[in-house]
Amino acid sequence: MSETQNNTGSPSTAPKKPKRQNNNGGYQGWIVIGLILTIFAVMILSRTTVVSEIQELRFKELYEENKIEKIAIVDNTVEVWLTEQALSEPEYKGLQRERSMMKDAPAQFKFNIESKEEFIKRFNELEKSKTNGRKVGYKVPQESPLMNLLSGWGLIILMMVGLYFIMNRMTGGGGPGGALFNIGRSKATLFDGDAQVKITFNDVAGLDEAKEEIQEIVEFLKQPKKFTDLGGKIPKGALLVGPPGTGKTLLAKAVAGEAGVPFFSLSGSDFVEMFVGVGAARVRDLFKQAKEKAPCIIFIDEIDAVGRSRGGRGAMQGANDERENTLNSLLVEMDGFATDSGIIILAATNRPDVLDSALLRPGRFDRQISIDKPDIIGREAIFKVHLKPIKLAADVEAKELAAQTPGFAGAEIANVCNEAALIAARRNKTAVDMKDFQEAMDRVIGGLEKKNKLISPVEKKIVAYHEAGHAVAGWFLEFAEPLVKVTIVPRGIAALGYAQYLPKEQYLYRTEQLMDEMCVTLGGRAAEDIIFGKISTGALSDLERITKLAYSMVTVYGLNEKLGNISFYDSKGGEYNFNKPYSEETAREIDEEVRKLIAEAYVRTRQLLLDKKESLEAVAQQLLDKEVLFQSDLVTLLGKRPFAHDSEYQDFVNGKVEAASLALKEKEDAAAAEVLKG
Repeated sequence: MSETQNNTGSPSTAPKKPKRQNNNGGYQGWIVIGLILTIFAVMILSRTTVVSEIQELRFKELYEENKIEKIAIVDNTVEVWLTEQALSEPEYKGLQRERSMMKDAPAQFKFNIESKEEFIKRFNELEKSKTNGRKVGYKVPQESPLMNLLSGWGLIILMMVGLYFIMNRMTGGGGPGGALFNIGRSKATLFDGDAQVKITFNDVAGLDEAKEEIQEIVEFLKQPKKFTDLGGKIPKGALLVGPPGTGKTLLAKAVAGEAGVPFFSLSGSDFVEMFVGVGAARVRDLFKQAKEKAPCIIFIDEIDAVGRSRGGRGAMQGANDERENTLNSLLVEMDGFATDSGIIILAATNRPDVLDSALLRPGRFDRQISIDKPDIIGREAIFKVHLKPIKLAADVEAKELAAQTPGFAGAEIANVCNEAALIAARRNKTAVDMKDFQEAMDRVIGGLEKKNKLISPVEKKIVAYHEAGHAVAGWFLEFAEPLVKVTIVPRGIAALGYAQYLPKEQYLYRTEQLMDEMCVTLGGRAAEDIIFGKISTGALSDLERITKLAYSMVTVYGLNEKLGNISFYDSKGGEYNFNKPYSEETAREIDEEVRKLIAEAYVRTRQLLLDKKESLEAVAQQLLDKEVLFQSDLVTLLGKRPFAHDSEYQDFVNGKVEAASLALKEKEDAAAAEVLKG
């Protein structure tokens, strides 16, 4: 069974969406468009036309030869256009004749005159004296001050307008203080005033220990004098550490909501920029804004993006200078402001092992708050939060759902509740029942059911025996996890079937437990080998899992007799990236011991399935008929599991849940009494 998803929040109360202080997005496209328009305008308006100058006498000769198409008198200049026939002669071959996009072809000749009126008189006389050929006439274009301005200054004006437009888009309409010129400003989202944080600790379930530990920070932000008067110093920062989605961000928001102070939220990657020095500038600007808003909270999500260890062995020189400069600036700012300034730094990461040791020392992040996946008590509390807005059938109980979802975190539980509601809605139900939740769990664990996937009878038979091998091996191995169900219905991308187990709530594993787990995983391949005498590629994920498990047993947990009590696990990260901490001879021994472990597990599993071949056949045939078998079906086929600790564990779980339910009820009753009393 896959241990999945995350986040432990309330589905309802959400703050009003805040505005980012700097909106830098989307202006790159406008820059490109503006530049293209400017270049286009330059190409149009900067066309230079070479016009040959002639004398008025030459003009008369051309006129007499009928080579003039038209003339125009512009100020004290006469522009002359030749006919197409004249332009085809070799004498005039090199003259301009193409038309531009905005006007006709330019004139070929021009000459200056002393007076427009005198030239018109002379030209009229010339027209009257002409006896052969057509008369040309003349045009006197009307002068327009606007056109004169555009013709003389048009390019400069257009370029200035284009530049203004581009800069305005780049600054987001904010003038010179916008995005481009303030690239070093912090990208933090501020929850303040109109965008207050509405989430409180009541909206966070399953994190009781973490909430208690962080309550001190809330008390300090509400009543700082209570601590400072006695000479105490509040921790400057707290690091929330846990798997992805276990509720780290939500808990930080709840702290801000409880304290009622401004809340700066950003991610570690918001400091990262391609320009040198920008990350450090953003750190300085963030703390400058925070001091102005104090008391407040700065929350940096995924801080490992900027807080990784500096100068790790084997790192390329200069490769991470910019990130390290940003980290240096963050370290200085965290240890630079006064302890009573009212600024609390919260950060979240799922990779504390890669963080720089200077970031974790007292005076910066004074404490680390572990936020793990919830146990059965926490899951019940989380289910109660997410089941509130759902219309439930009478058979749905949070306690039962919590027992069936070991390893689930808040986001997975929220996903299961949402999927169950969607499934019920698609079937036009008036309430969500337990069957909908079962299908939702299947979808979260195994993926979407592939109803239209065509599988040949031969492949279906192989899958049935493969899954039956897992089920039978797990049923008769003492330390195997209890089976919930086994199915040959295709799900997800490549899963043609799967067996779902119910992992126990335990944190320590012995060698025999890990060996039994390995045997169960190899049950599918061993069953194929026994029944068909051949093996298939269907055991890919099984082989991947047991290989990782076997190498962990040998190299991490020190569970191998030959290598002894040695662990090559690097809890700090980075030390062993480029250099193995063991010799080639030791590497060969590790490989040999891993192969030996897997071979022993396979032989043991194969022998077990040979001894239980009738049970294997019965389960496989039933799977081919029904496609899905539950634990009750296996009890009918194979009898009860012959191990006493199964019932002991179930009693422990039930007792733990009952105690937790009672404690939750008492807490809710006490809260209700306080409300009535107030």
